[in-house]
Amino acid sequence: MKVLLSIKPQFAEKIFAGTKKYEFRKAIYKDKNIKTIVVYASYPVQKVIGEFEVSYIISKSPKTLWKMTKQDSGISEEYFDEYFGEREVGFAIRVAETFEYPKPLCLKKDFNINFPPQSFRYLED
Repeated sequence: MKVLLSIKPQFAEKIFAGTKKYEFRKAIYKDKNIKTIVVYASYPVQKVIGEFEVSYIISKSPKTLWKMTKQDSGISEEYFDEYFGEREVGFAIRVAETFEYPKPLCLKKDFNINFPPQSFRYLED
């Protein structure tokens, strides 16, 4: 099983370029066996552009999370702080190997999904 994540295009681009090694989330999927994330680049791209392997997931307070990940975050501290706001816990998915699709895929046509996930969606292999 895989998980489909909606990621802003500028961040998805950095993940596949290797300059963003963590994907930050306020909430995360429960299945700890998930090893592959399928990336849906949100508006204006609106396509599934690739996938990456999950190395590990960190769950900590945002302050601790930033200290641990800032070197490879691919985002500014201001953006990070704004994203997590007053949350007590945040998640950082460590990106391992990436695979960018040669041709982007369509959610409806290629996955039979009508709407992109707000947070995440499980996908069958």
